[in-house]
Amino acid sequence: MGTGSREENASQQNSNNHPSIVVARQNNALQIFALDDAAARLGLAVGLPLANARAICPQLQVFDADEAADAKTLNAIAEWCDRFTPLVALDSPHGLFLDITGCVHLFGGEAAMMRLVCDVLTAQGFTVSAAIAGTSVCARTMTRHVHGRIVRAGEEVDAMRPLPVSALGTDDAIITGLRRAGLKTIGDVASRARHEITARFGAGFTTLLEQALGQSDAPISPRKPLPDYIVEKRFAEPVATDGVISATLSRLAEMLVAAMAQQGKGARRLEAGFFRTDGAVRTIIVDTGQPVTKSEVIDRLFGERLEALSDPLDPGFGFDLIRLSASRTEIVVQQQRDLDANVHDNDELAALIDRIAARIGGRRVAVHLPQDTHIPERAVLTAPAQHHLAAAAQAVWPARVEGEPPLRPLRLFERPEEIKVIAQVPDGPPARFVWRRATHAVVRAEGPERIAMEWWQSQGERLTRDYFRVEDEAGLRFWLYRDGLYDREIEPRAGEIVQPHWFMHGLFA
Repeated sequence: MGTGSREENASQQNSNNHPSIVVARQNNALQIFALDDAAARLGLAVGLPLANARAICPQLQVFDADEAADAKTLNAIAEWCDRFTPLVALDSPHGLFLDITGCVHLFGGEAAMMRLVCDVLTAQGFTVSAAIAGTSVCARTMTRHVHGRIVRAGEEVDAMRPLPVSALGTDDAIITGLRRAGLKTIGDVASRARHEITARFGAGFTTLLEQALGQSDAPISPRKPLPDYIVEKRFAEPVATDGVISATLSRLAEMLVAAMAQQGKGARRLEAGFFRTDGAVRTIIVDTGQPVTKSEVIDRLFGERLEALSDPLDPGFGFDLIRLSASRTEIVVQQQRDLDANVHDNDELAALIDRIAARIGGRRVAVHLPQDTHIPERAVLTAPAQHHLAAAAQAVWPARVEGEPPLRPLRLFERPEEIKVIAQVPDGPPARFVWRRATHAVVRAEGPERIAMEWWQSQGERLTRDYFRVEDEAGLRFWLYRDGLYDREIEPRAGEIVQPHWFMHGLFA
């Protein structure tokens, strides 16, 4: 099913009934991008320069095109169309493709479904043209000249034959060439041999023609991937109370779990979609660390998520459709649970992490994983706990000698801060340094720990670092380094400097 809509500003008549157009800059000139019916009756057309349009109609109402707003509106319409089918694709700049295979019986047939879509969009102020066909190109071609046509399988050639070649939507140069050759309708072009059309207008145009005639097809690219499992509830009367919404989600969770259990799967990502009667759609997403196979767990996670929303769920005039889908699933692996107590502990920890993540966000619940590198800022990787809990439990960290102070601080600054240092000898530890406008006299120092950057990952100028553990007169302990080596004047190493800088990298507790 293909739909097309003109610009909203141009499709609505102004109070003074003057013709209206929308203009955009193309090829360094303002040209008509969209127009209303009154402007079309004057002979204006898309692509006509604004100067020519004003010469034809001086009273023309002109609006600047806002492509960003148009794209946002088209995406909002596509979001609303998800209630009819999960396979909705954008046909920019002002069209949509809906793959309604297997969905039409839910709406009383193809004609009733198309009429419902068009009536709702028309009531919102859009000019809509829709058609249903076996291929997306055929449906789109029909919408350019015929509204409400349903083309059955095998009838594509007869439906396309009387349409002008401009309905194909190809380049203007090809349209002009076809007309000069006496081929004014799609039927005229279809009557010619394919090799003749290809030799004159290219293989791309021949492919487009065959798709319009139903002789080949190209799959659409949906905005969202198709979920693994979908369950939904439609309401004859819109619902707006929290009790009904929660009860509906619970029933949908039971249906979803039952459908996944038949194939031994559990949900790792759940999406709840709430479709309002005014066309607005709200989607709530919940991730899990382990495959979920119980409906009460789904209820609890969505309960936490809905309570923690900074923008509460607003039913407006009510929801007429609530959908629950599992967009990512995994096969459930049965584990021994009678003899291994760690399995129970991991399950409880994973459930706790899921609940916290549902409330404050998955990125805010993290684990730290050791990395095989000697670069301090790369030695630890911060990863979402939901997806790396097992790896964190099996991680092996460097052993610490009991009774000895740590060689490195547990936490580092996100960005090392430059400091001013006075050293007694060029390669020695600092005797005094200034950090954040405070002067610290060093009474003890350990080091240096020399660390050279990894040459295979170097980006730009990376210098050798000499790290020192120092303590000031107040007992505060710091971890700082000298970026670069002194006195490399004889055969200097690439990237080293004569006067290096000092940086504060961390603090010891």
